[in-house]
Amino acid sequence: MSLLKQPVINLQGIGAQTANRLEKLGLRTVQDLLFHLPHRYEDRTRVCPIGALTVGMTALVCGKIDVIDVMPRGRKSLMCKISDGTGGVWLRFFHFSANQYNVLKPDTWLCVFAETRYGMAGLEMVHPDYSIVSGPESAVTDTRLTPVYPLTEGLSQTVIRKAIKQALQCCEQNPQLLADWIPARILQDYRYPSLAEAVQTLHAPDDSVTVEALQAGDVPALKRLAFEELLAHHLRLSSLKQQAKVWPAPVFAEDSQITGHFLRSLPFTLTRAQQRVIGEIVADCRQAKPMMRLVQGDVGSGKTIVAAYSALLAVAAGYQVALMAPTELLAEQHFANFSGWFAGFAVQVSFLSGQSKGRARQAVLQGLADGTVNLIIGTHALFQDAVQFHNLGLVIIDEQHRFGVHQRLALREKSQTGSRPHQLVMTATPIPRTLAMLQYADLDVSIIDELPPGRQPIVTRVIPGERRADVVARINEWVGKHRQAYWVCTLIEESDVLQCQAAEKTAELLKEALPNVRIGLVHGRMKSAAKEAVMQDFKHHRLDLLVATTVIEVGVDVPNAGLMIIENPERLGLSQLHQLRGRVGRGEGDSYCLLMYQAPLSDTAKQRLGILRDSNDGFVIAEKDLQLRGPGEVMGTRQTGAMHFKIADLQRDGDLIAIIAQISGQLFADTPEAIPLLCDRWLDTQTLYAEV
Repeated sequence: MSLLKQPVINLQGIGAQTANRLEKLGLRTVQDLLFHLPHRYEDRTRVCPIGALTVGMTALVCGKIDVIDVMPRGRKSLMCKISDGTGGVWLRFFHFSANQYNVLKPDTWLCVFAETRYGMAGLEMVHPDYSIVSGPESAVTDTRLTPVYPLTEGLSQTVIRKAIKQALQCCEQNPQLLADWIPARILQDYRYPSLAEAVQTLHAPDDSVTVEALQAGDVPALKRLAFEELLAHHLRLSSLKQQAKVWPAPVFAEDSQITGHFLRSLPFTLTRAQQRVIGEIVADCRQAKPMMRLVQGDVGSGKTIVAAYSALLAVAAGYQVALMAPTELLAEQHFANFSGWFAGFAVQVSFLSGQSKGRARQAVLQGLADGTVNLIIGTHALFQDAVQFHNLGLVIIDEQHRFGVHQRLALREKSQTGSRPHQLVMTATPIPRTLAMLQYADLDVSIIDELPPGRQPIVTRVIPGERRADVVARINEWVGKHRQAYWVCTLIEESDVLQCQAAEKTAELLKEALPNVRIGLVHGRMKSAAKEAVMQDFKHHRLDLLVATTVIEVGVDVPNAGLMIIENPERLGLSQLHQLRGRVGRGEGDSYCLLMYQAPLSDTAKQRLGILRDSNDGFVIAEKDLQLRGPGEVMGTRQTGAMHFKIADLQRDGDLIAIIAQISGQLFADTPEAIPLLCDRWLDTQTLYAEV
C-alpha cells in the first residue's frame, strides 16, 4: 500500500477517537490530509503596533497590562487593557479562572492574537490567544502564515495541524509520492508550480505569499491543484466513454417502412433540427458499440418525439426499451404520449412506478422478463432488483440532470444479453458549452436548436406583488375567453410540506376571489391517482385555473393554457423559471408569463428577471445565467448528478474549464499511462463516476 493511502490512524498522536473525528471531514488517509486545505490563514509573522489596529482586523500585538478588572454589569467578564506606546486595546474574557485573574497583573507584558472589534470601552479583542512575555523584544512570531483548517466537533486546530505536518514530512522524505503526472511542458505553459510545491505553499505559505492573495484564491499553487482535480474528473468521464465503446451493443438496422409509416402517422412534421439529431442517433445505433448520447433541446423543441423514434428503432429490431423520468407526473405524461403515438404499431407500452402495486405490477414485471413488454416507462422504480429484462437494447433517461451518472450506469446493467444497451439521455435545461465539456465528457452531444412551427413566443412581464388584485382580475378576463391558466407557488424552503401548504392556501384565496372560475390544485404530496385526475381535468378543460407547486416544471402539455403567473420568481433559478414558463406557448393563441415578485429586489434578482423578460431562448438564458451566477451555481443547482470537488471551486476556477477538455485530449494522445494515476489521486472508489 502506498504511504499516501495509509490510514490516518498510523500517524503519531492519532488514536481511534481522533481518526473517527477526521473521518467526519472525509479524512481517512494521509493523502486526504494533504488535500484538506486551510479555509483561512492567520498572520503571526510580525507584531502590529496597537495604534494601527482597526475594527475587523486580525493581528498579533504586544503590550503591557495597564489595568485589569471584573465587569459585573451584563454578562460577567474579565477585562484588561494593554498598551505599547502607540495605543491601547481592551482584552475581554467571558470565561475565565481565578488563576487567570491572579496572573494577569498590571505591568505584565502579553503577546496577543485575535480579531479586533468595537466594544463598550472602545477597541477590544474577545478571548484572544495570548502568552506572557518578558517584554516587546521577547514577542514570539512565526516564520510562516498560520493555517486555519475546517474542523468538526471535538477536533482542535493543534491536532489537525500536527497530522498535516506529518503528512507533509512524509512527502518531503519520499518525493515520488507527489509525483507530477501532468507533463512538465503543460505546467510550464500555464506557469504552474509542481504538485509538491503547491501543496507545501498552501499548507505552510512563506513570506512571498500574502494572506490577501491566499484568501482570494489568487495564487498559482491553488490554481495548480484545482486544475489537476478538474482534469481528473474530465479524464474519468472520458475514460468511461472509451471503456463503454469496448463493449458489444445491439445493432438497430432502420426499417424505413416502419419508421416512414410512423412519421406519416404524426399530426405534425419534424423540424430540420429533429431530423438531424435522429440521423445522429440512427448512425450511432447502426454500430455494434453502445451509443452514449445527450440530446439537449430547449423547452418545447420536441425531444420526446426524437426519443419515440429511437425507441421504435430498437423495438423494430427486436429489443426492449426502458425510458426513465425523474417524477411520476412526467413519466405518466410520457406514457400517455407514447401510447398514443404507438397505438397502430406492434409496441406493447407499459408503466412502472413506486405506486405500481399488486397484480398490475406483477404483470408488468412478467412482461419485461419474458419480452412481451417492448417499452417500459417509469421512475426510479426501474432500478429495483425485481425489474429484469428479456433483451434490453436501449435506455432513455429524461431530465438527466436529476440523476447521477452512477444511476444511469446501474440501469444499463439490467441488460441480460451479454451486451450493453444504447443510452440516450435528454435534458430541457440548456447547459452552457464550457460546462457541458466538463459535466458530460462521457457523452456525445446533440442539440435541437429549432422550435416546431407554430410555437408562439411567450410575452413575459415582471410585476410587483402589490398588483396582485390586477392579476386576479386578468385571470377572470382570460377565462372568459375560454382560455386556461397556471398559478405557480414557490417558497425559499426546500420543503414539500411548506410548498404544498402554500399552494393549498393560495388555491383557497383564489376560489374566494374567483367564484366563477373552476380551480384545481396539484402538488408533490398528493397521491398519484388524485394528481393524475386533476391533470386530466385540466387537460380536458374541466378546470380553468391550475394552482401548482413547481411539480409542473416538466411534462405538462396543455395547448389551451396560455397564461402563467409565477409567485416569488426571485426565489428560483433562471433555468427553472424558463422550464416553468415553457408550459405555456404550446397552442395557437397568445401566451403570457407574469413574474410577480416581492419588493424590494436585489440588483442580481432584477438582472435575472430582466434576462427572462427579454429572451425566450434557453441557450441564451443559460449563457447569461453563467455570466451572472458563475459556473458553480449553474452546474450545481438542483442536480443530483452534480460533481463534487475537494479543492476546485467552479465559481472561482471557472476559467479553467475551457482548457480542461483540450488538455485531456493531449493526455489521451501522448501520456495515457498518466490517466489512471491522476484519477486514482483525486477520485476514490466512492466517486460518482465509478463503474458500478
